[in-house]
Amino acid sequence: MQIAIGKIKRSSYNEPFHFEEKVDVSELETLNNDIREIEPVQVKGNCYIQGDTIISNFTIKGEMFLPCARTLVDVPFPFTIYAKEVFTLSEYYGDEEAENEIHPINGETLDLTPYIKENILLEVPFRVFSEDKEAEENATFKGNGWELVSPDEKKQTVDPRFKKLENLFNDDKEK
Repeated sequence: MQIAIGKIKRSSYNEPFHFEEKVDVSELETLNNDIREIEPVQVKGNCYIQGDTIISNFTIKGEMFLPCARTLVDVPFPFTIYAKEVFTLSEYYGDEEAENEIHPINGETLDLTPYIKENILLEVPFRVFSEDKEAEENATFKGNGWELVSPDEKKQTVDPRFKKLENLFNDDKEK
């Protein structure tokens, strides 16, 4: 989502520059995170200028599909994110601006896409659970080299690597 700086300057003398657009953020599916699928998000907001600073307030609405923590089925997760990003047109960008999260603008356009993606990634929940009872019943509880065991079903087996240590304690008792 790119906005021309000149357009923001012309529009923001009397009132903030308003924008609304659907943004494709499907690139997030290919990153190393839990997002399996994400629809294009609706971005709506405004920008205004104060000196060399552009302040952008926007809302991101959309839906992503994440794996259920229990069954690994896709769970729809609708989200609404309120974000505020500050940019500078100044050529003098230093440590203080970086520390205060003021982003430099290079060129004649303000590209909000990386900041939209960043805000979405920050809002991905740690885990989600499916409300679908059928998915829970059809979940896989055993696979190649693993098995889900509840505490009630836990078997008292000794790891084969520690089997010889079991005899070590028996020798002490015989003496």
